[in-house]
Parts: sequence; structure tokens; C-alpha cells
Amino acid sequence: MARKSTKSAGAPAPDEEPQVNNVEEIEATTDLEDAVDPSAIESDEVESLAVSVSSDALYQRRSEGVSETPEPSTMLTEDRLLDKKKTADVPQGFFQRLLYELSFHLINVGDSRKVRAYKAMSRRIATPFESGARFVPILTRKGGVGKTTVTTLLGMALAEVRDDRVIAMDANPDRGTLAERVPRSTQATVRDVVKLAAGIRGFTDFVELLSKDKTRLHVLASDTDPLLSEAFDEDDYNVVADQAARFYSIVLTDCGTGVVHSVMKPTLERANGLVIVSGGSIDEARLASETLTWLEANGWGDLVKNAVVALNTATQGTNVVKLDEIEEHFLSRVRDVVRIPYDPLLAAGSVIEWDKLSPLTRESVRELAALLVEGIAESDEA
Repeated sequence: MARKSTKSAGAPAPDEEPQVNNVEEIEATTDLEDAVDPSAIESDEVESLAVSVSSDALYQRRSEGVSETPEPSTMLTEDRLLDKKKTADVPQGFFQRLLYELSFHLINVGDSRKVRAYKAMSRRIATPFESGARFVPILTRKGGVGKTTVTTLLGMALAEVRDDRVIAMDANPDRGTLAERVPRSTQATVRDVVKLAAGIRGFTDFVELLSKDKTRLHVLASDTDPLLSEAFDEDDYNVVADQAARFYSIVLTDCGTGVVHSVMKPTLERANGLVIVSGGSIDEARLASETLTWLEANGWGDLVKNAVVALNTATQGTNVVKLDEIEEHFLSRVRDVVRIPYDPLLAAGSVIEWDKLSPLTRESVRELAALLVEGIAESDEA
């Protein structure tokens, strides 16, 4: 607001007090009286103040002004330099994103509850391990319950989220079908790894023998030649496992049907975690439970306690069986149980496309992956 002048020209006499007509003029006059012309101060009247700066003060953010001492590079922190309004994550969720856009990015209420749950699950799956590979066999005593499918799904859930590398290898002594669940980019098999092991100098040499999926899962196929007279055995597995351990943090092993074949012993000796696959029928559940009993009787009790059972509810007979009872039985013996629902894209037995699976299927497999990673992490700390 413009100030009103009490006189058109000149200053008031020394004995006169300025006449003001209202509060605004009083405030304006006070401002004028408080104002000081720096040039009117004599240099001799200025006192120099000695400021002591501690070493800790150099590493604290300054509210304003330029530091009187040179700043170390540690002062250039993200908290100081980044504009939080410009670098804040865009909220995910329909209404959250809509509000964010309509407010011209001024209102950010954060992600939706569903997105927050998804990110929390991803953090569980992405839990880092110390150096070294972690081996996880996937076992079953009965064919046709989805062991290979569960191995592929588990590998995809892990590889999609984790920063390290994940490989699934088919260790079936006979012909396995793991490589048929992902786009096949090579005809190499575990047999080629055994033959070429001495010449594998680095990751590039090894990865040429693998097939890859969009989720970053790498797959090593088993022997496919029915005329081979020598099956994949314990020594072969150890050679392949040693090579995989050089380049991968998680090695999933799709074991053959049963638990008494030649590859089972070295597989269990390297195991850091365990997944047992069971169908939803009575005989399938019994065989899975007997697998746990066999493992306990042969000195693998700790693996059993930390194991996760993948209960495949897509097998025949599931619709007339009390799945809750089966689940309670396994919960008395293992770490946890996860139900894998029926998905028509899995029933075909062909290449699995992770992003086309139903949300319920992906959520269930991600829970399986999170439980597995947490179990391994706890074993490492023990």
C-alpha cells in the first residue's frame, strides 16, 4: 500500500515530532527509523568476531550463506542437492495417479494399498545374500504334480526382482522338460557343460550354453538324446554345479522324479533351501509327506524344517479334497505352505510367459519366492 507523506518537502524541525494520521504511517515511520545505511558506519566502529568452527560442523548442512571454510566433497549429499518435489516417485494406482496429474504434480498421496503390498513383497524377494551361490532343489516323489512348472515359475519370480543372477538347471537323470518352459535359444545341455567345463573362462562362455527368459531367468537343459548310454550322474552334477556357482547367486535344481537316483545325494549336500511339490489329491499329498519322512531319516531334518511346500491345486482330485487339512498337515512339518492355483496358461505345458499369467498365480509364486529367500537368509544368520 502506498504511504502518505505528511509534508510535501523538507524534514521536520528538530523539536517537532512527525505527525502521522494512522497506524500504517506509524509502521512506515518505524521502518524508516530502523533502517541503517551501512555506508554511514565507520570502519573503526565495526568489531571483528572470531568464529570457531568445529570439524563436525563441516559435515552438517548449512541453512544459508556460503561457508567461510572450504567444503569437503561429503557435503554434496543427495539430501542437499536433489529437489524432492522434482525427484519424488510418481504415485502408482489409478486414483492416486489421477489426483497427482490433476493437481499438476502438487499432490502426491503415495501409492495405493495394492501397490504398496506388491513393493513390500518385492523387497522380501530381493533380500541380498552374502557372497557365494545358494542351491535350492525342487523335489517330488510323484510325476505329474507340476515340479518342472513350479521350478520355472519360482525362477521367474526371483529373476524378475533380484539384482543378482538366477539359474534353473534340469538335473533329471533321464530326459527333463525344463528348457521347454522358456524360449529355447540354444541346443546345448548339461552334457555340453560337462564336456566344455575346462574351457569355460568367464560368464560369456557359460551363458552361451543357456536359454533365457524375459524375466532374466537362465535355464540349462538336460540331456535330450534318448540314445545316450550314460545317464547324468553325481560327478556330472558336481561339474555343472561348480560352474553355475561361479556366476549365479541362486541355483534352482529341477530334480528327477523320486529321491533315490544318483543325482539326489550331491543335490542335497549343496542345498541351502528346499521346495517340495505336492498335488492336491490324497495319494499325492501322502507321497510328498513320505518324501519329508525320507529326508528326515537320512539326516536332512534341518532342510525339512526350513522347507516350503508348493501345493499345486491344479491336479486331478483337488476339488473333492479338503485342502485345508492337507495344508495343516504340512505346516506341522515344514516352514510354510503356498497354494499354486490353476492357470489355463500353465495347463498346456508349453512356454510360460510370466506377464500373461493370472495375477493370482503370480502373487502365489511371488509369496513362494519370498518365503524361500527369507528361509535361506535366516539359515545364513544361524
